[in-house]
Amino acid sequence: MIYQALYRAYRPQAFSEMSGQQAIKQTLQNTLLHQKTTHAYLFSGPRGTGKTSAAKIFAKALNCENGPAAEPCNECETCRSITEGSNTDVTEFDAASNSRVEEIRDIIERVHVAPSNARFKVYIIDEVHMLSNSAFNALLKTLEEPPAHVVFILATTESHKLPLTIISRCQRFDFKPITAAEIMDRMKQVLSDIDVKAEDGALRAIAQAATGGMRDALSMLDQAISFSGEELTTDDALLVTGAIGEEIFYQLAQAIQAKDAGTALSLLHRLIAEGKDVGRLAEDMITFFRDILLLGTAPELTDLLELISDGGKFQELAQAFHSEELYRYIDILSKTQQEMRFSNHGKVYVESALLKMIHSGGQQQAVSSQPADPEMSQKLAVLEQTVRQLQQQLAAGPVQQASAEPQTPARRAASSASRSAKVPTGKIVEVLKAATKPDIQMIREQWAGMMQNLQRSHAALLDDAEPVAASETAFVLKFKYEIHCLMASEHATLQADLSTALLRMTGKGYEVIYVAEESWLKVRQDFIQKNGLASQQNPDTSSPSAAEQPASAFMEEVTLEEADPFVAEAERLFGKDFITIEDD
Repeated sequence: MIYQALYRAYRPQAFSEMSGQQAIKQTLQNTLLHQKTTHAYLFSGPRGTGKTSAAKIFAKALNCENGPAAEPCNECETCRSITEGSNTDVTEFDAASNSRVEEIRDIIERVHVAPSNARFKVYIIDEVHMLSNSAFNALLKTLEEPPAHVVFILATTESHKLPLTIISRCQRFDFKPITAAEIMDRMKQVLSDIDVKAEDGALRAIAQAATGGMRDALSMLDQAISFSGEELTTDDALLVTGAIGEEIFYQLAQAIQAKDAGTALSLLHRLIAEGKDVGRLAEDMITFFRDILLLGTAPELTDLLELISDGGKFQELAQAFHSEELYRYIDILSKTQQEMRFSNHGKVYVESALLKMIHSGGQQQAVSSQPADPEMSQKLAVLEQTVRQLQQQLAAGPVQQASAEPQTPARRAASSASRSAKVPTGKIVEVLKAATKPDIQMIREQWAGMMQNLQRSHAALLDDAEPVAASETAFVLKFKYEIHCLMASEHATLQADLSTALLRMTGKGYEVIYVAEESWLKVRQDFIQKNGLASQQNPDTSSPSAAEQPASAFMEEVTLEEADPFVAEAERLFGKDFITIEDD
């Protein structure tokens, strides 16, 4: 007698024998019990999850002589003939090898013929995504309105390749990967029937390698039994499946934790020498560190462990790793796995990943222990000063912001022209009281370079503006036209851009006070009169005391403005020290 593979010998013959897919099984059984079956079904999902098996069981339950019933009896002549594949009314069609339109047309011609010995004619089209476009078009009308005695069941692993016109005409069922626990339960039933003993670790290794496919699991179980004989051990299963035992991972994790690159690389080369695939190795390492992360954060969820079987043994190891380290390891391995797909040097990538995992933590500690860069410290100090000044401004009063509603330039100019700019007299007076000559000179010297760093629209708005007085923390910006002053004072983006440029050019975070020329002249004149500074405009006046130096500096700027405009502009651009005035 010819030996039959396990996945064929133990193919489910009833819904109760299927592993997983509980929602799909219940839906199909309910449609059978209430006789609400439709004309077309689409079964999609990964390989080995029960699509074709479910289609055959559904065909048997639909045509069973004792049905339609939730389960086929598998004893009547119809059920046995469908199981054996000899029933002419249930046709299993392989679209991978019959993708041409001629084969589909042959089905369409036979669709209208009544079933010979069954209740329904059932067409199971496997790998339906392999059909050509012309075949899909030929099937389209028949699939939408077939005769009442015909049911189509389409099965595919790549439903995204199907035309939407086909999908919309079917009831769609998405088969999910079978869990490792369900695969292990099914393998235990098979081993019990064939009287073979197996260790739980061996079954877990096979279930992990099957990645949710029952057919793959039974095929690997068949191969492992042939290799091991009467008792299947964990080592035999690992050798057959190409997987790696948890003990090796335990040693590898200890080497990474101890920053022992030599031991880690030796273990890696040993695994590669045993024939382990480097791509599978990277995938298993991701799963292992995921299990370690799960043990460290939720140790009670041992049922969710995929690669680790002895949670107690690895519990102490999980506590030795910080969660941030495990996240970093998984990220490194994931990127390595992606890069390996485009290279023939997978071994080098895995070695590099191990060294990154070993050295990444030490590098971070070394970086944190290095002294701070003096230049960076200075920049941080300037930023902290700017933040404090902005906080003071916010505490003093709300910052005016530009309207969020979109407006055309003409409407904005019209609305701005209809109201006048508010004169910040108090702030201007405070600047005048603390005004110093070096501050205003520094701002004026840097003004041209700063304007080049601004956006064109911002620089155009500030084209007629001029710094006229400055203290250590603020300066007054005079505008020739009041409308430009109003637009600038309400332009939040311009203010932020200007503050950033000032900080970059001068190293200080200045507060900018906007004022129109007419208002500035009035405030300045009032300040001169109230503080009795008019006498300082007389050149015969004796030199001021130290307490009067800020006012003297301010008066010097006033005198400069009232002097010859050409001389004043030359001194403003090049500095007074570089200017010599000669009278003809």
